[in-house]
Amino acid sequence: MTTIRVVAPSKSLAIISEDNFKHALHTLEKLGFKVEFSRHAFCLDLFESCSVQKRVSDLHEAYLDSNVDIILAGIGGFNSNQLLDHLDYHLISKHPKILCGYSDITVLLNAIYSKTSMITYLGPNFHSFAMKEGLEETIESFMQLIQGHTYIMHDPNLYSDDPWYDNQEDRNFLINTGKIAIRNGYCEGKIIAGNLCSLNLLQGTPYFPDISDSVLFLEDDNLAGSNFPYEFDRNIQSLIHQKNFNKVKGLVIGRCQESSGMSIEKWMKITQDKPELHAMPVIIGGNFGHTTPMSTLPIGGRCKVLAKEDKIEIKYWVEKKKENDDAKST
Repeated sequence: MTTIRVVAPSKSLAIISEDNFKHALHTLEKLGFKVEFSRHAFCLDLFESCSVQKRVSDLHEAYLDSNVDIILAGIGGFNSNQLLDHLDYHLISKHPKILCGYSDITVLLNAIYSKTSMITYLGPNFHSFAMKEGLEETIESFMQLIQGHTYIMHDPNLYSDDPWYDNQEDRNFLINTGKIAIRNGYCEGKIIAGNLCSLNLLQGTPYFPDISDSVLFLEDDNLAGSNFPYEFDRNIQSLIHQKNFNKVKGLVIGRCQESSGMSIEKWMKITQDKPELHAMPVIIGGNFGHTTPMSTLPIGGRCKVLAKEDKIEIKYWVEKKKENDDAKST
């Protein structure tokens, strides 16, 4: 039986309602997983988290435990970057596991990939599995990726962008227009993925991943509200300023939340104003990010992206090799 250890590197599991907690646990157990929880996963302080030392020790213990196969973040938050200077990347590289989560967990996923060369996974958190309706494609992608299969990103007919965690009986599903090619082209490369504002926290640190030969899969949440277009615009500009951006092969942007106020015209404006994006395929509406369903993406995995008016295909996989063969020592 595959064992999942749920950890809380950002916000505490204690903020999840009892009903949602039980349903997430039931969903994972029904899928055949044994689910465990780290020692400090339910600690709660004034910032809905716990000390750096406790969160780091939980991660180290999960990597060291030979019975643990998958480390699953409980939920997102704001403070994963507090852990980066305290993690033992040599220990992590010697005990490779699947690490999965999204949103603020982007910081850990990319830092660990950068320091160890191990594949990490941008995908559902533990809390994501509490959703009672609309989770089927999220589960399908997650299961396919952790089993090592090649995956083609789907365009679900419907998606959700509602506060489902507050009321699971009153849901609002929206028509999905699917992926749209803002700029046509074809590319192959390694996957660098995440929540854009969280990924940018790594700029100027030893934890920022090498974006050479990469296809960027980027998304952002609705915290900026109506300022989303301006916030995304300046955040992607900041990423463009980073070393080796001229070696990026393509850009896929995740489906936005409704309150972002985005449109095809605004996406075209953002991309047209940046000549660095003119020579690569650019796709919007990818099935990942802060709406559901979400595809699981292997950071450090490989992908092929085709962007045309009549056909858009995103295929990705993890190469069949020992992920820690060329792990970096720190």
